[in-house]
Amino acid sequence: MHKRDIAGLTLFKFQFFSNAKIKNLIPMDTLIITGSNLTINDVVNVARHGQKVELHPDARKRILECRAMLEKKIVAHEIMYGVNTGIGEFSEIVLNDDQIKDFQKYLVYNHAAGIGDPASAETVRGAMLGRINVHAHGNSGCRLEITETLVEMLNKGVTPFACQKGSVGACGDLAPMSQIALLLMGEGKAYYEGELLEGAEAMKRAGIAVPGLQARDGLATINGSNMLTAMSAIWLVDANNWLKQAEIAAAMSLEALKANMKPYAPLLHEARGFKGAIRSANAINKCVSGGDLKEGRVKSKVQDAYSMRSTPQVIGAAHDMLAYARSQVEIELNGVGDNPIFFPDKNLQLSGANFQGSPVSVPMDMAGACVTMVSVMSERRMNRLNNPALSVGLPDFLTKGAGMFSGLMLSQYTADMLIVEQRILSMPASIQSIPAAADQEDFVSMGMNTAIKNNQILDNAYGILGIEFMAAAQALDFRKSEYSFGTGVQAAKDVIRKHVEFLDIDRPLYPDHTTMKELIKSCEILHEVEKVVGSLE
Repeated sequence: MHKRDIAGLTLFKFQFFSNAKIKNLIPMDTLIITGSNLTINDVVNVARHGQKVELHPDARKRILECRAMLEKKIVAHEIMYGVNTGIGEFSEIVLNDDQIKDFQKYLVYNHAAGIGDPASAETVRGAMLGRINVHAHGNSGCRLEITETLVEMLNKGVTPFACQKGSVGACGDLAPMSQIALLLMGEGKAYYEGELLEGAEAMKRAGIAVPGLQARDGLATINGSNMLTAMSAIWLVDANNWLKQAEIAAAMSLEALKANMKPYAPLLHEARGFKGAIRSANAINKCVSGGDLKEGRVKSKVQDAYSMRSTPQVIGAAHDMLAYARSQVEIELNGVGDNPIFFPDKNLQLSGANFQGSPVSVPMDMAGACVTMVSVMSERRMNRLNNPALSVGLPDFLTKGAGMFSGLMLSQYTADMLIVEQRILSMPASIQSIPAAADQEDFVSMGMNTAIKNNQILDNAYGILGIEFMAAAQALDFRKSEYSFGTGVQAAKDVIRKHVEFLDIDRPLYPDHTTMKELIKSCEILHEVEKVVGSLE
């Protein structure tokens, strides 16, 4: 493949679902929705790769039983928040029978109050999947037709247009989820087979009946943090792949800088006990295995700088944080995030705050900061490759013509700019609550801000890591006559050279930077390295 082709291919891969027809890219069995055991990888398979879904018969039974209990309570005029009362500050206002019929429609209208650009289609699809899984518990009180319609929309590729911005991550992601709920009334807008259509037209073309909204149906569709949870689930899968590539890039830089590899000995990390550090040291050792550096045939210092010898501890800390964040996100994916919650076996309804996004936004804030932390270390290694005082004999700024040429000097500027933006974005959103709804909702998670800024942090991280990869490949080309490299390192370098040429004389570098960024997104380097060294998990 020509180096300029990668950007277009990756753009297709990562933006395909934003405005195109949903279809299976990978053959997969139908995912059976039970309310439990949903993973972040399941979210990616359904949201990004178009895996089909189906409600388990037991889930259908639970939904029907809960709805039957709810309807008895409506007939008995039992006061239930959001069913026969207003919401938020209006929760003390009791609705009459006629108002109950129309309330769900106006609830959705009022809450469809986002702004600006749409969320990606994979985010919307992930949110729909999460909402279906909530309903499968049989605690939400909606009609089965509502859940089945969401299933059908996923399977037939009707993806609602939902503004990404507007949610405060408490009472659920009400604004974007309401734009999904509009489709259940044949309203709003949706993408279908590559077109943005009026909601009714999209449903008609897909052959999906519009169920309408009855008592409780609207609130049961919107009252959970499903959008920020879907974004977080997808992000965690992508961030894990990025971290594995950060280890490959580190291995390349370590080889080029003639690092002392004793700090990567498994025994050292097992003595301390952090799982992430053990994993990271193992991954880097796999990449350098088979090369002269690993075999001790290259002279190295007694002790290297921190950016070289503490990489397993730093990337390992990120692995551990992502593992914790994953555990929290998967609890949320499989929990009952709703309000109120109905318990048919106890003939009971309880109103609380199971929509609150903080259990997801808090660990995800830290996960985003960890990506920034690893990016900072990546830039520090790239600095050592460039700096003649630190590069162990490499040419100044990795160019043969220092003075006439500046080599990769300016690449560092770009990486530094991206890191500063990451640092700004790494301020936790979960502490930024602004009260709303006349102080009835006086603490909110701001979890959607967490999810949005994490995507920006990771987007910058692709660019920073791409620049380290580019610098490491350049440095290794200068070293290749001196010693042989590890099998994983060589595989990574070979991939890079398919897309970015050796910098013999200065040229504009922005195409190379962008190509490298897209190459990291595509995971081609990761896939090729894992073919020769095995899994880096």
